[in-house]
Amino acid sequence: MQRVRCWKTGLQLLKSACEGAAKPSTSRKYSHGAGSFGLLFDIDGVLVRGRTPIPAAKQCFKNLVDRHGKYKVPVVFVTNAGNSMRQAKAEHLSHLLEVEVTPDQVMLSHSPLRMFTDIHKMRVLVSGQGPIEEVAHNLGFQDVVTIDMLRDAYPLLDVVDHNRRPKDKIPPTKGLRPIDAVILFGEPIRWETNLQLIVDVLLSNGNPDNVWNAARYPHIPLLACNMDLLWMAEAKSPRFGHGMFLVCLESMYKKVTGFDLKYEALIGKPSVVTYNYAELLIREQAKRLGWTTPVKRLYAIGDNLMSDIYGANLYDHYLQASQRTKAQMQVKSGGGGSETVEDALKMTSAELGGASGVYGTEGDLPEGCSSILVCTGVYSREEGLPSDPAHAVKDQPTFHGHRDFRFDPSLTEPTFLVEDVKEAVELVFQQEGWPLE
Repeated sequence: MQRVRCWKTGLQLLKSACEGAAKPSTSRKYSHGAGSFGLLFDIDGVLVRGRTPIPAAKQCFKNLVDRHGKYKVPVVFVTNAGNSMRQAKAEHLSHLLEVEVTPDQVMLSHSPLRMFTDIHKMRVLVSGQGPIEEVAHNLGFQDVVTIDMLRDAYPLLDVVDHNRRPKDKIPPTKGLRPIDAVILFGEPIRWETNLQLIVDVLLSNGNPDNVWNAARYPHIPLLACNMDLLWMAEAKSPRFGHGMFLVCLESMYKKVTGFDLKYEALIGKPSVVTYNYAELLIREQAKRLGWTTPVKRLYAIGDNLMSDIYGANLYDHYLQASQRTKAQMQVKSGGGGSETVEDALKMTSAELGGASGVYGTEGDLPEGCSSILVCTGVYSREEGLPSDPAHAVKDQPTFHGHRDFRFDPSLTEPTFLVEDVKEAVELVFQQEGWPLE
C-alpha cells in the first residue's frame, strides 16, 4: 500500500512550498523601520462572529496601519476555516475590517497541504463544503474526486435520506478508478452522506465496487484539516466544528471494525506545521517591510483554548526545544564535551502535523511565540478577568482537543488574557515598546 512520506524533507520543502504559494502583492506597501515581532490573528470569535465584525476589531486594525494604509508590522490571519479560497477570505476581511487584506496574509487550515507533494499526484477523495474541488486543485492536487462525484458513480451508497434513494428501477453503477487517499477539508453539509461514503472508501481499499473488508488494515491514507470541536458564530452558544465530524467518523470506524481510525496527518491549529507555515508568511512580509533583522517573537491571538492557545504554546515549546538542540549541537561540534544532545521536546506525530525532523534546521526561527486569549468567542468570562491568567483556564474538566493530541493542562494556559482583540494588540505594542498611534 502506498503511504504518504511527505514530512521526510522537513522545513526546506515547507519553505519552498510556502514561497511559491505566497507571492508578494504588487499593490502591498508597508511602513519601513527595524522590527522584531509579528502578529497571528485567528478570525472567528476574535475579529468576527459569523458575518458580524466584533466592534473592537475595526478600531484595532485602524491602529495597525499608518495614515497611508500601510501595515506597521507583519500580520497573518491564521484560521481553521477551509471552505473558501484565500482570495475570497482576503476580500471578505478587507470589507469587514476596512483595511486592505491580501491573499498572502491569509492562511487557511488546508494551506500547509501545499507541501504534501507525495500525494499531489494521487487520486484523492475530498470532503467539505464550498469550492472544495477548486481548493484542492489550487493546493496542487491533480486528480480530485468529490463526494458528489462518488454519489453519482455509486447511486446505491447514499440511502440514509429516504428521499435520495433511487426510485423505480435500480440505476447502474458507473464506477470510478480506485481512490488512493482521503482528504477532509472541513465540516460537510450532509454529515450522514459524507460519513457513509468515507467509511465505504476506507473499508473497500479505495474501491466502493468491492465489499467491506475490515481486515485490510491500515486503510488508505487519511488526512484531516481543522480539528476544532467548537466555534463561535452569532448564536449565544458555540456551534459544532469539523472536530465534531471527526469524532463521529472515528467512532463509526471503530464501532464497525474494532480498529482505530488512522490519520496520515492532522493539519491546522494546533499542529506545529501550521505555525511553521504561518511563521514563514510572517518572515516574507517582514522582508517586504524592509526589516533587516529577523522576526524574534510571534504573538498569536485567539479565542479557542484547544486550537489557538494550545497551538501557540505547543509551537513555543517547539521553538525552545529547537534552540536547546541547536546550542547543544554547537557545543558538541566544537569539542566542548561528550554530552548527549538533549532529546527534542517529545511530541506526538499528530501534534507535529508533518513538521518532524525540523529541529535545529533553521537558524532564523523565532525565539518564542506568546499566546493571547480573548473573551469574545468560544472562551468567555462573565465576571471579569482574573489577575492571574493561569487561574482562568487550567484544570479544564472536559478535553476538547483531538483524540491524538495529549491533554497537557499547561498548554491551555495563555501567556496573556484580555477582553478583546483591541486590548490584545495594545498589550503587544506595550510589551514591545512600540507606539501604536
